[in-house]
Amino acid sequence: MVSGQWSVVSCRLTTDYGLLTTNNGPLTIRVILSRMADILLVEDKDSLRRVLRLTLENAGYNVAEAVDASSALNEIANTRHRLILTDLRMPNGSGLDVLRAARNADADVPVIVMTAFGSIDEAVQAMKDGAHDFLQKPVDSNHLLLLVGRALEQARLRTENVLLREEWSRRYGFPRILGESESLKRAVGETQRVAQTEATVLLLGESGTGKELFARAVHHLSARRDKPFVAINCAAIPETLIENELFGHERGAFTGASDRRQGKFELASGGTVFLDEIGELPLAVQGKLLRAIEEKVVDRIGGRAPVAVDVRVVAATNKDLKAAVENGEFRGDLFFRLAVFPIDIPPLRERGDDVILLARHFAAEIGKDLRGREAQLRPAAESALREHRWPGNVRELENAIERACILSDTMMLEPRDLGLDNASHADESDALQQLDLSGTLSEVGHRALRLVERRKIVNVLEANLGNKSKTAEDLGVSYKTLLNKMKEYAL
Repeated sequence: MVSGQWSVVSCRLTTDYGLLTTNNGPLTIRVILSRMADILLVEDKDSLRRVLRLTLENAGYNVAEAVDASSALNEIANTRHRLILTDLRMPNGSGLDVLRAARNADADVPVIVMTAFGSIDEAVQAMKDGAHDFLQKPVDSNHLLLLVGRALEQARLRTENVLLREEWSRRYGFPRILGESESLKRAVGETQRVAQTEATVLLLGESGTGKELFARAVHHLSARRDKPFVAINCAAIPETLIENELFGHERGAFTGASDRRQGKFELASGGTVFLDEIGELPLAVQGKLLRAIEEKVVDRIGGRAPVAVDVRVVAATNKDLKAAVENGEFRGDLFFRLAVFPIDIPPLRERGDDVILLARHFAAEIGKDLRGREAQLRPAAESALREHRWPGNVRELENAIERACILSDTMMLEPRDLGLDNASHADESDALQQLDLSGTLSEVGHRALRLVERRKIVNVLEANLGNKSKTAEDLGVSYKTLLNKMKEYAL
């Protein structure tokens, strides 16, 4: 630092930064003045304290010293440390006093207690009071560094897990379920109430309404929030593999089973299993799922004994399961076990101005992710959003906003950026009203059938986000028939 060029006005060591000025006025600049001590070393014997400090500093740690319990308490009250290494017996207090002060200041900071051979009982008491570990004198340097490294790593992982949980909650918990409509508020209120119980939940709603988000909210608000949340899409797993995916297998259970494999129910132990598209679960597996829910045990493929599992089940479907039960496509006993607490999630078209609230939220978030700044909607774009029927619901809306953010040059989203097809739908409706009624009844019926077929295919394609296989299944036709129809109607 050149004399006369800079002057230190003030500094706060607790923030590691100083406030500097130039001769021409204040200048905002960050300069590291000191580093927070990694470890507080509390030891009354000077020789041992010097040896321990050198050992720790040679290993790369920054060390602060305290010569007795009283000075240690003062240090803990004024400075934060990542770890505390303290002797047990000292003047002006004891290591137990240091431990209690450290726990009161920050319960996550590990404390390692050093003790002589004759005071092992006191060390055990320290462990009961919350010490991370104890170290017997004379101190072995390798053992010391091993304990310190292990304690710091465990503290880091605890902090990391808390941060991950907070981020997960921010992204997937209730703060992301946005809307002011009465139908949504009712669904949210029911979710909040049932989350506090252990009841099985069945989420009912169209594709894209946010059923997985509600399932995560049930888990997030329950006593199981710190345990795993495992989501399984029953429609995405081949019928021959679904049982193995859910319940696992033993070694040698079938060709290629070289090792034991845990299923998703075991992996979710203590937490929540979310079974999406439960209506697609094969009948052969439904009985085993019922047993897993009622008896809390699963049978691995090839297993000789049942395996206990402790999971809460949340299921979701966009199908009419009551009709499926009547048609013999779904077990009645499983349906009634799943539907202990059904929650109807409203489609976006029934949520009024929620479409604008959600669109503005998506525009802000997606705009920042893609371009570093929030996108906004022109009034004409909001009008187009209100007019659209949203067969794909919230998922379709989010995709439309993402498309618009990519296409827009100004980040002021126009109707043309959204890629909606309101005009063509209106044209079809007008065409149906102005249908050519000339000719025979058969000829008029054929022309009307083409209009209705085309509109039906378009609606189901939109609801399935263009997934042709799922669309053919929902329409009750073969994949080849759907492709021929799409070609015929220029879709």
